[in-house]
Amino acid sequence: MSAVESIAAARRRGAVRARSVSLLLVLAIVVVFALSLAVGDFPVPLGDLPGLVFGGGVGRAAYVVTELRLPRAVTGVLVGLAFGTSGALFQRLLRNPLASPDVIGVTQGASAAAVVAIVLFGAGGAAVSAAALAGAVLTGATIYLLARRGGVHGYRLVLVGVGVGAVLTSVVSYLMTWADVTLAQQALVWLTGNLNGRGWDHAAPLAVALVVLLPAALLMGRQLAGLQLGDDTAAGLGLRVERSRLALLLVAVALAAFATAAAGPVAFVAFVANPIATRLVGGARAGLVPAALTGALVVLLGDFAAQHLLGAQLPVGVVTGAVGAPYLLWLLASANRAGRM
Repeated sequence: MSAVESIAAARRRGAVRARSVSLLLVLAIVVVFALSLAVGDFPVPLGDLPGLVFGGGVGRAAYVVTELRLPRAVTGVLVGLAFGTSGALFQRLLRNPLASPDVIGVTQGASAAAVVAIVLFGAGGAAVSAAALAGAVLTGATIYLLARRGGVHGYRLVLVGVGVGAVLTSVVSYLMTWADVTLAQQALVWLTGNLNGRGWDHAAPLAVALVVLLPAALLMGRQLAGLQLGDDTAAGLGLRVERSRLALLLVAVALAAFATAAAGPVAFVAFVANPIATRLVGGARAGLVPAALTGALVVLLGDFAAQHLLGAQLPVGVVTGAVGAPYLLWLLASANRAGRM
């Protein structure tokens, strides 16, 4: 077998494994999704769920499932898909495992804008979501402009993003100490990352955004694969490096912005989804679909655990933060031992 045939065979095996992992992730999402609808203070038999979800039920069970639990679970899936895809785009495009939106300042921008809206203007609901969306996009643009010097490189963008995120975190801390107790409590709940009370008004804008952004991310997969080889190689393959990088960054920032606007800055989902998916698939060329599905599963599992497994109902961000923070520490420690940071 020639070298070309060996490479082609390896790619086929990788594609088959990626499809198999994606299918298993979808099945796991369906199982956890069903449990999220069935389990609670008012339990619902799993066999009744199809009829209730598709409009065949009436009464209290139908209200609990379709009006309370279903929009929350759908929002969780959509938020996970958006964060998972955004994290994978950042990490692969910049070739840096630290380059996720909640590490390099994008979600901190959304958080700062949301806290300003809550504390200074008494905003709530859609206004807070709109402020978070605008804050994330503005912060992403600022980080890009500050990091752009002869091209955008991974570590430079990460360092600039961490610095911008630190400034924005200080702004949030100041506003929280200055604010009225009631407004500060409202802001703190939002900052934790929360699916409580999420309805169709939160899920619908995110769903519309994903209809546009997810296909765009998948269509630009060839450009992403070329950019991962380095700027010189990508240019040699005919890619317009800066234009392609900017387009991918815009998609990644938009995904993180809409997800944060819908559920708040759910900690570390974007950070851990791509590494988990890569390990499941067994290679760095895992594709965006497994990362997106992993993000959805992480959010659903985190929310289910936060509601039913910890003795008290907690925001989903508490659980994902408890899982993601140790991974971040391990990554920093291992990178330091390897002399890469």
